Amino acid sequence: MQKLTKKQRKMLLRILSAAVLLIAVRLLPVGGLAAAALYLVPYAVVGWDVLFKAVRNIRNGQVFDENFLMALATVGAFATGEYAEAVFVMLFYQTGELFQDYAVGRSRQSIAALMDIRPDVANVETEDGSLEEQDPEDVAVGAVVVVKPGERVPLDGVVLEGTSSLDTAALTGESVPRDVGPGDAVISGCVNQSGLLRCRVTRPGSESTVAKILDLVENASEKKAVSEQFITRFARYYTPCVVIAAAALAVLPPLFLGGWGVWFHRALIFLVVSCPCALVISVPLSFFGGIGGASKCGILVKGSNYLEALAKTETVVFDKTGTLTRGTFTVTGVDAAGTLDPEQVLAWAAAAEHWSDHPIALSLRAASPGAAERSMVTNVTELAGHGVRATVDGRSVCVGNQRILESQGLPVPELRGESTAVYVTVDGAYAGVIRISDLVKSDARAAIADLRSSGVKRTVMLTGDTEAAARAVAAQLGVDEFHAGLLPVDKVELVERLLAKKKPGTAVAFVGDGINDAPVLSRSDIGIAMGALGSDAAIEAADIVLMDDKPSKIATAMRISRKTLRIVRQNIVFALGVKGLVLVLAAFGQAAMWAAVFADVGVAFLAILNATRCLRVDALQ
Repeated sequence: MQKLTKKQRKMLLRILSAAVLLIAVRLLPVGGLAAAALYLVPYAVVGWDVLFKAVRNIRNGQVFDENFLMALATVGAFATGEYAEAVFVMLFYQTGELFQDYAVGRSRQSIAALMDIRPDVANVETEDGSLEEQDPEDVAVGAVVVVKPGERVPLDGVVLEGTSSLDTAALTGESVPRDVGPGDAVISGCVNQSGLLRCRVTRPGSESTVAKILDLVENASEKKAVSEQFITRFARYYTPCVVIAAAALAVLPPLFLGGWGVWFHRALIFLVVSCPCALVISVPLSFFGGIGGASKCGILVKGSNYLEALAKTETVVFDKTGTLTRGTFTVTGVDAAGTLDPEQVLAWAAAAEHWSDHPIALSLRAASPGAAERSMVTNVTELAGHGVRATVDGRSVCVGNQRILESQGLPVPELRGESTAVYVTVDGAYAGVIRISDLVKSDARAAIADLRSSGVKRTVMLTGDTEAAARAVAAQLGVDEFHAGLLPVDKVELVERLLAKKKPGTAVAFVGDGINDAPVLSRSDIGIAMGALGSDAAIEAADIVLMDDKPSKIATAMRISRKTLRIVRQNIVFALGVKGLVLVLAAFGQAAMWAAVFADVGVAFLAILNATRCLRVDALQ
């Protein structure tokens, strides 16, 4: 049970005091000016702040807000002798505001609890070996921090000593701990479950994973969805129009029918109903709740506009390596040319790729450890879309795809099988081919099927890999189509063609690893970065960031977005429906003032309660 804030406790005391005073005045046998004076006491107790805000906002040029409408309606009720009704309306309004404030606070606390991952202190190792507690923001890169069991990792770093299991649930939504040891990277926000860890800091606090995540969630509200923008524009014109209509209701009918007091009272009811706070508060809160609920699942959404667009996605385009496959390649064979030694060809390739962090380069170095240390490697040049060129022991070595051969005028040998081919040339002559295999992620096939059942009409896989390797993966996963042998610019062109052909009101999403797919992530309607734990490129380029590498989270994100949009539409229809009904009834004298207050505050409270459902996402995973 959420505790009341100090402000809420004060408001509750004012409401109870005013209620007691209202009952006491009702029991007194007084009338006329004496009654008016007595009723002013509970009215002032519960409503003085509403009157003050109304006057202040009018002076600042903000006329048509709920404070103005409520002040005008209740003061008008006093003017017509409806003293008790004026106090009761203000009492009902403030009670609704209290419940509304409580509901909003509960929602924000829930989201704050989800993102309560910022470490408070870092245990920094000093020169004499003792530990000194420091604010993580003040710890320098290169410092050594000690993380005790039960503590959060304060900063991104690399383990120097110790082994442990890290609870990454707050970041990834995954309950399975991650084992780490010397040499492994650790990120801020994870909870150390068992052993003591000594870690060297690799990134300042302001650029840590936790800082980036919190910044994304906190600033997501700046990018408004179309629904939010509509409500903002709607409220801007709706309230003045209703006030003008209320003025017309108070003046025009009495000119022909008489009964100035009756029509004036109906106009006051009309004013109370007109406040659009149910929409203005509940719609942004729904999107805020959806973004918070998604973060609980390890899905970071940069704005409600992306959450709304995700619900309209009918085409999902995937990069293959690192997205649908594990991206952890293994060398399965080396075919050397002529009399060359396969081990030597592999060593040349591993040495040339010594400075690259590409998954294929890592697999080459793993298959020939120490190759770079045994060789003299200079003049390393990345050849975009082709591979790498380097001087190894005085010989020019090129390593890459078939384009590396074509660029040197060499024929591409015909290969059988479905493995990825890495070609090697030495001094302009063909030296051999290294066969590398990549495994499909365990949940990739289920993820494609889940997307299709979630309403996605088309799945496309893009890769720079060979046709044979791409066809094998596409058949294994069940994607609708694939395109192989692509350069980064080719991927952008393909996505642009898909964007040009899409149906109006639908969206195209691209899912990549966020490192070499930044151009496509930026070009698509929605860029989704996979396996982005600690990846700067992914967090910067993508609109939605999945904090683990599971493709199945994409369908989860879509279900969250559709649930959020469904709740938004429910609130819009419910609020406008009730308000429209009471406005019509008020115009014909069939709605009392209490019904008008319910149509304003009561509807807002119910809409906010409905909006908090966006936080509950456990059943959607």
